[in-house]
Amino acid sequence: MSTQQTYPGLRPVDDDLVRRLIAGQFPQWAGLPVSRMPSGGTVNAMYRLGDRRVVRLPLRKGGAPDVVLEREWLPRLAPRLTTAVPEVLGAGQPAEGYPWPWAVYGWLAGENPEAGALREPVQLARDLAGFVAQMRGLTLPDAPKAYRGGPVASLDAATRAAIEELRGIPEEGVDCDAVTAVWEDALRAPDGKEPPVWLHGDLMPGNLLVDAAGRLASVIDFGCMGVGDPACDLFPAWNLLPAGAREVFRDALGVDDAVWARGRGRTLSQALIALPYYRRSNPAMARNARHVIRAVLEEDFGTRTTATDDFGARRGSSLL
Repeated sequence: MSTQQTYPGLRPVDDDLVRRLIAGQFPQWAGLPVSRMPSGGTVNAMYRLGDRRVVRLPLRKGGAPDVVLEREWLPRLAPRLTTAVPEVLGAGQPAEGYPWPWAVYGWLAGENPEAGALREPVQLARDLAGFVAQMRGLTLPDAPKAYRGGPVASLDAATRAAIEELRGIPEEGVDCDAVTAVWEDALRAPDGKEPPVWLHGDLMPGNLLVDAAGRLASVIDFGCMGVGDPACDLFPAWNLLPAGAREVFRDALGVDDAVWARGRGRTLSQALIALPYYRRSNPAMARNARHVIRAVLEEDFGTRTTATDDFGARRGSSLL
């Protein structure tokens, strides 16, 4: 995802820099039109290069390892997935005053899905479940650890700090007691009993592309990929899918109560942290965070239990 927002510490990039980098390292593409792609992301800038390529440049030092990770692993993942993923066409190196690795990818057509405006939400839920299941089925050796794949408890301090910050922003209308209860439910869920699985790690709407019929066309931005908690790739359940399609997504993956509670908590945690940070600087991120908080709090909890020993009762004792 790219950005046109202004944040402290971001590296300035522009069309002219991209042209110079391309001309110096990929002269076969020199002279192709270059145009920045608008987005609500905050880590990378994306530039269209002609009709068939896109250039991705990290805007901060912390984003550089993501590009290196993609350059190494996307060629290994792509042949094993039926959903299209970015094809790495060129591995750019620091030059022209730009300090980090960058990359050229093949262009993937489609549009980002929007919560509340999905053409085929149930079919999209099935498509997403199919992608997640294929990722989980990968057995590539020497897999990296996923950026968000660790224990839920590792997010506790940041999540509680965000909740307290939101208590001081009454205009956002967040029921801080209710979100705390959901978060504590996630902390009580048994954690780590399932073997680590391959994850995309950041299945936000901005990292999904759908076709004209509303079907999943491709998944992009694999900078958080790796192995970890299977709950990490349940994000679309609350950041995109309506209630009925959410249940289809859950059933297709066979998710039990413990994994579901952790996935809900992880998705909520990300939204709670994002909202106070982005509420004035990034409307797209803030809007998605508000949607997640509403979706989580509106979910029917009538069939769930918060007693640790009873997790899994709804779908039996099997875990992913």
